[in-house]
Amino acid sequence: MDCDQCCSQESSCIKSVPVFNGMNATDLQALQKVTRSRSFLKGAFIFREGESSETLFVVNEGLIKLTKTSAEGKEQIVRLLFPGDFFGLFSLLRNEKHYMNAEAVGKTVICYIEKRDFLTTMENNADMSYRFLLAVNDKLFEADESVGLLSLMEVEQRLARALVLFHDKMNAKNGTFSLPITKKDLASFIGTTPESVSRKLLTFMSQKLISVDGRRQIQILELDRLKQLAGLD
Repeated sequence: MDCDQCCSQESSCIKSVPVFNGMNATDLQALQKVTRSRSFLKGAFIFREGESSETLFVVNEGLIKLTKTSAEGKEQIVRLLFPGDFFGLFSLLRNEKHYMNAEAVGKTVICYIEKRDFLTTMENNADMSYRFLLAVNDKLFEADESVGLLSLMEVEQRLARALVLFHDKMNAKNGTFSLPITKKDLASFIGTTPESVSRKLLTFMSQKLISVDGRRQIQILELDRLKQLAGLD
């Protein structure tokens, strides 16, 4: 952890989380008062597997990867978290240790709310509590769907889905975005090898679905076709 941030970070953080939308001004102000933020450099851990915390974390800026490490030391990326995503609920609500690592992919700002303050806010706002449950349900659905896709989809379909995800989450202009993770991490995310990722990217280029400028700059040329390949049409 590098430093605590000022209140402007907390304000923007709360506003970026869909589940907090619709709160009245009084409740929103109260939540902002108990929200803090910290910056993390690339490779820093917000928490590690086996640690515990009583905190709700929210990504304000940057990208977080949630990972599991095998007994052999191999890392598997379970999920990527973008601005507005929250995490840490398992340890927060169940008083259990974290079962994954949370690592900053680049310079990242995380907002956090301690358990007591979070539960008090929930108790005082039934509508927000309901929307929060819906958001958690959506995350469970996404997790189940992700597991199913890894076993049922071909590599090119999983890669297409990942590229569409990055395009949507990173607000790509003219279909262009910088790949937010390395090819090694991308391979881990979709359950394949870096070599396979490189080959499939070349295939997408030959099919005029994408263009690649340098190592990380990608432009999606045919978004509808890529979505169709990803099974998202």
